[in-house]
Formats: sequence, C-alpha cells, structure tokens
Amino acid sequence: MPEDPSTHGVCLVLTTFAEETSAAQVVRQLVEERLAACGTLLPSARSIYRWQGQIEDTQETVVLFKTSSNILADFQSRLLSLHPYEKPEFLAWEPSVSGPSYAAWVLESVG
Repeated sequence: MPEDPSTHGVCLVLTTFAEETSAAQVVRQLVEERLAACGTLLPSARSIYRWQGQIEDTQETVVLFKTSSNILADFQSRLLSLHPYEKPEFLAWEPSVSGPSYAAWVLESVG
C-alpha cells in the first residue's frame, strides 16, 4: 500500500536572504531543478542577531521552501551551494499532517 502523502514525505525548509532578488533567483533555480516544489518569499523581515561579536539589526527576506524529506540532503547541499551567506540559516520540519492533495502535489513536483 502506498504511503499516505497527508502524513509523510513533505518537508518545510526555512532560510533567509539579504535581498529579495537573490532569494527569488535561488528559489527559481531550485524549483527548475525539481529540488523544491515551491518557495514562498516573505520580504521585509527584521532579523536581530549576533554576528562576529556585534549585534546586527537587518532587513531580510524569509523563504519557506516546500520539498520532500526523501531529497532533503540533495536539497540542502544545492541550497547551500547557491546561497550567498557564509553561514546560511537552514531549518527543516516535517509536518505531522498536511493536506493530502497539497502533499501529493509537492511530492509529484520534486519527483
């Protein structure tokens, strides 16, 4: 019996970019390479963090990628190779539940 896509396989990845333009370029590349089904850009996020001994306060674009947990290692490797940051944020979650038709679309888009 095939796995139920409503409970398994979809992965959500969060990262940030300094510029919306570079975020869009990376999202497009990963979607074209079928490593991501979608990337949602959330511009004008404000990040406050410590970097190289200083407190930074910057505007960033948050990107939420939808991909498959089966290709997460390949996705991560490619994202990190394209990302302009020295130490890009990379956080991944597997939702315990997702809409069956949406999950099926994500898995088909990266398959």
